[in-house]
Amino acid sequence: MVTTEIIEQYFLPQDEIGVKAIDNGLINATYFVENKNNGKKFILQKINTQIFKNPQAIVNNHLLANTTLSKNKYSLELIELLPNSSGQLITQDRHGNSWRLMSYIDNSQTVLKVENAAMAEKAVEAFGEFYLCLNQENIHLHEVLPGFIDFDKRMQDFKIAITQAQDLYKKKAKKVLDFLLQWENLPQQWITWQKNNALPKRIIHADPKISNVLFNPENQAIAIIDWDTLMQATLLYDFGDMVRSYTNRLDEDSIESTENFNPEYYEAVKRGFLKPLTCIITDIERENLDYAAQVVIYIQAVRFITDYLNGSQYYSIRYETYNLDRANNQINLLKGLQKYLEI
Repeated sequence: MVTTEIIEQYFLPQDEIGVKAIDNGLINATYFVENKNNGKKFILQKINTQIFKNPQAIVNNHLLANTTLSKNKYSLELIELLPNSSGQLITQDRHGNSWRLMSYIDNSQTVLKVENAAMAEKAVEAFGEFYLCLNQENIHLHEVLPGFIDFDKRMQDFKIAITQAQDLYKKKAKKVLDFLLQWENLPQQWITWQKNNALPKRIIHADPKISNVLFNPENQAIAIIDWDTLMQATLLYDFGDMVRSYTNRLDEDSIESTENFNPEYYEAVKRGFLKPLTCIITDIERENLDYAAQVVIYIQAVRFITDYLNGSQYYSIRYETYNLDRANNQINLLKGLQKYLEI
């Protein structure tokens, strides 16, 4: 909840401020803020410091990315971080929570699900420009999420969760666990690549879901948002996560058991990814797009079920079996992709 204490850090006493929660995020608490005196709009966020333990590192990465993108003639709009009354970009409340205020892009909209193949392709192309402009020079980001794309650790955490989980949780999750254990060798090639530094490392977004692309009313991509997870890693991760996000016919928490993979959107993601990145992508990346898509979906299912077995401490949930349902959804997506790839 946004308190008067926070509002007073950014606005004058005579300002009439309206605040509305935006509840589609999984990690941070996000609010739409409007100064009704002058019509100016903003985004206010409480940073989840259980996940992002160093908010200042996020701010520093954001500033560096903005500078780098601007220098390299990035054509999309940028989100600006706005100072509080003390000139700081992070505000601490009396409970130790960290807040930030950001610019709002007018005539923009967030989409929670891809509406057609053209939208998927445009979104991925927008990310392509983002990667190209960020990686034209060697910049050094603060590491905000150590081990985030360490799939070996993800699998270890998964196995530990199985051994420590309550029997009731394991019983409810039996079908999911059986499938994931059956396919536990799927990430091994990726893990080997990581250990051998075989994959080119570049600055990636690391959370390129469709809701992190802003569109204008004509459905043109106009901004990439939510840069908290910026890191140096492999582009294959972002490609796989785009597939995971864009090709799902159903909501991520849907309990429907019907096929949820959309092959038309998959091909659109591939086109959108390769088109702007042809000049930098390497053979190992180009030849393993199908594999990367499978692995990232699999690992997301692992992450959801690991959190479920641990009592849902990481992801926000709406009911007890929320993460279990999300894991099931990812498994159905993976099965659909594998069917399409004839695996």
